[in-house]
Amino acid sequence: MDKIVVLDFGSQYSHLICRRIRESNVYCELLPYDSPISLIKKLEPKGIVLSGGPSSVYLKGSPKPDKKIFEMGIPVLGICYGHQLIVNEFNGKIKRFDNREYGYADLVIDDSSDLFKGINKKIKCWMSHADAAEKIPNNFEILAHTENSQSAAIANRDRKFYGIQFHPEVSHTEEGNSILRNFSQSISNAKPDWTMQGFIDFSIKDIRSKVHDDRVLCAISGGIDSTTLAVLLNKAIGKNLTCVFVNNGLLRLNEETLVPELLNKHLDINTVSTNAEERFLSKLKGISDPEQKRKIIGEEFAQVFSDVTRDYGPFQWLAQGTLYPDVIESGFSKGPAAVIKTHHNVGGLPEWLNLKLLEPFRTLYKDEVRQIAVLLEIPNEFIKRHPFPGPGLAVRIIGEVTYEKIRIVRHASSIVENELLRSGWYDKVWQAYAAVGDDLAVGVLGDERVYGHIVTIRIVESLDAMTADWSRLPYDLISKISNRITNEVNGVTWVTYTVSSKPPATIEPQ
Repeated sequence: MDKIVVLDFGSQYSHLICRRIRESNVYCELLPYDSPISLIKKLEPKGIVLSGGPSSVYLKGSPKPDKKIFEMGIPVLGICYGHQLIVNEFNGKIKRFDNREYGYADLVIDDSSDLFKGINKKIKCWMSHADAAEKIPNNFEILAHTENSQSAAIANRDRKFYGIQFHPEVSHTEEGNSILRNFSQSISNAKPDWTMQGFIDFSIKDIRSKVHDDRVLCAISGGIDSTTLAVLLNKAIGKNLTCVFVNNGLLRLNEETLVPELLNKHLDINTVSTNAEERFLSKLKGISDPEQKRKIIGEEFAQVFSDVTRDYGPFQWLAQGTLYPDVIESGFSKGPAAVIKTHHNVGGLPEWLNLKLLEPFRTLYKDEVRQIAVLLEIPNEFIKRHPFPGPGLAVRIIGEVTYEKIRIVRHASSIVENELLRSGWYDKVWQAYAAVGDDLAVGVLGDERVYGHIVTIRIVESLDAMTADWSRLPYDLISKISNRITNEVNGVTWVTYTVSSKPPATIEPQ
């Protein structure tokens, strides 16, 4: 299968480059910027993309790739910092300019013969840089410019090296997907043979070759990732699969009955349920640190899987619906990404569990899993459900997890989802929920002055959870949600609405 390799120099958008290229059906893989040339050659990429990053190429110790990538005879596209690397490598000059470009800029296309083929003469693009090319290298020509960057896109067509100062991978850039498609398919000649049907066919064969006659335990939550995984596993190994649904006491309202009912109604898969509410909540008592809460929940899930293995096993494998964003945010990605938060299903299993780990979706994005779900004919009740974090309500409770806070956040979140469904907004947004912490605010209930909890509403729009923007709900709808929460959820006096995007915020508060 043809592929494009992205070398990651620490940009918050590096994985978006991969995702956008995959959208045009070309497989794309992320590697650290300092990957040895031997590894890159082994992958036989059709082209290489150099990502953006926070560094300046002229500073000592700034990240640099193996120079031999420029001797492979394949196309190279530099984005932002990657663009500056190319300029610097071929004896151009990069310097810091007083007029830093951040945000939207008008990109004027001067040459639309290859990288910008089929693209309008003028587009909006997303800039994020203080450094720019003062002098471009010999044998390079200018393809596009902005008001502040006369060489916003350059090329050496003889060697097929391209550099662009802006970010085509973000949704803010008009026709960014077309630019990346032009590079990956037209310039690099990579065949568009990355499809989810192909992934399904490959995965079924791969699972069978790994598992053979072993038995597999699959953790299933009722969310799209684990449900799709269970259906895929069932196609691959049938009766050798057992699914387990765990009530950890941190589920959405009525989830402990709704999910098993949905699973029994729609999926012919052997599933067992276990109520572990008391053991999870007792372990979380007195714990306020969010990372510690996540780790405790991960460890307790492992204990539950051990008990299920004892009662229903033996099993040789544990299957999880781990996705690429989970791996990235937990710091287990192949690039130099910081640890944002630990996901309970990332990082391997404890040795004492004595189970091998099966994660077929570890390299997939959420939207790719949804495509697989459609191909596997999974009902819309699963496909259209909003994502729900593995640690559950614990990450929507700031501070210690208490029964009072669980009651508040569970009821308030139910109201949020209910009103979105009624108004037709549920399918328009990516995720919606309520969060609660320890802060109290004055309210007036029944003519009496009281202290009550502050509930925070978070509703975002996204394509992949890698980036997200807060949803501009109609004021009347926000007002209705607020009124219902303060009237129906005991102990709440204030409701706030979050207007932070990702980045800089995350989707979940913890």
